[in-house]
Amino acid sequence: MDFSLSEEQQAFQAAAQSFAREEMLPFAAEWDSGCVFPVETLRKAASLGFAGIYVADDVGGSGLGRLDAAVIFEELAAACPSTAAYISIHNMAAWMIDRFGNEAQRQAFLPPLMTMEHFASYCLTEPGHGSDAANLATRAERDGDHYVLNGSKAFISGGGESDIYVVMCRTGDSGPKGISTLVVPKDTEGLSFGKKEVKLGWNSQPTAAVIFENARVPVANRLGEEGDGFKIAMMGLDGGRLNIGACSIGGARACLELALDHVKARKQFGRVLAEFQALQFKLADMATDLEASRLMIHKAASLLDARDPAATQHCAMAKRLATDAGFAIVNEALQLHGGYGYIREYPIERYLRDLRVHQILEGTNEIMRVIIARRLLAD
Repeated sequence: MDFSLSEEQQAFQAAAQSFAREEMLPFAAEWDSGCVFPVETLRKAASLGFAGIYVADDVGGSGLGRLDAAVIFEELAAACPSTAAYISIHNMAAWMIDRFGNEAQRQAFLPPLMTMEHFASYCLTEPGHGSDAANLATRAERDGDHYVLNGSKAFISGGGESDIYVVMCRTGDSGPKGISTLVVPKDTEGLSFGKKEVKLGWNSQPTAAVIFENARVPVANRLGEEGDGFKIAMMGLDGGRLNIGACSIGGARACLELALDHVKARKQFGRVLAEFQALQFKLADMATDLEASRLMIHKAASLLDARDPAATQHCAMAKRLATDAGFAIVNEALQLHGGYGYIREYPIERYLRDLRVHQILEGTNEIMRVIIARRLLAD
């Protein structure tokens, strides 16, 4: 059992850290306040291999593993959790095409996704079906060599900006076995988008409804067989949960570092804050929870890389712990800053707003508990 990173992992950790510090951190507040989708910065990230971290290298991916991805996303999110999370979603959608697509699909869709000439979105959630994803209502009816797609998806990251939409839709009966996965290009006739949502955080990526009105999608764009869609979606989410957990760790780590600097410099009652034992205990707990979260994310990533049967349960455990702990650490860091933590001149409030949604997306933390309990009680 070796907890240290390999030399290769340390190298791309350093590359991600340098990129985040130089290309993301100086602009993150501006992206947040102006709701800027930083296309050119994303393409620079792609040039380092971050657009297809665990996509095969024959189509331009980096061919790395889920542990490698967790290391990278922690570093990117330490600068801007919102932008790092969009890169995670793009990776998830691209991996689904790589893993379940045939060779023609892989060659058609993946090379431009690997450079981020094209952007990708993952489309599962619907207005009436969030956590109850197996009962989604968007339907695709077969019509010769096309499907006619009708319905809508809600809260889609990249909605309106992405070029490729990986869509879970119903091609059969009710329940999970009636769901299939289609790759829908942005220029598909009958595809449109709702208004750009105004959000608490995650402002460097657009969020909008994706709407299908008799959209004709070639049968050739279906990933796998009819009925495979729910399995494909859930396998994509295993990795997505690790990535979003790693993003929480990165944001929390950045805020812990800011809090440490603050308590060493700030004086009250004639002493620096760092000398007060109550605050020392708070910092100790923050650091301990951060380390525990990282260990769980890395263990779950290692299990997913090994295709261990317990990986899904451990991904749910790690996501639940890391996103809950990450938000709590940022909240404590804000408290340690007092009023300064609440104003936008200081970055902590941005991290707080960005990390809050991590407890909701990629499966709510309540659903993570359902997954964990179901596995525990199955034996």
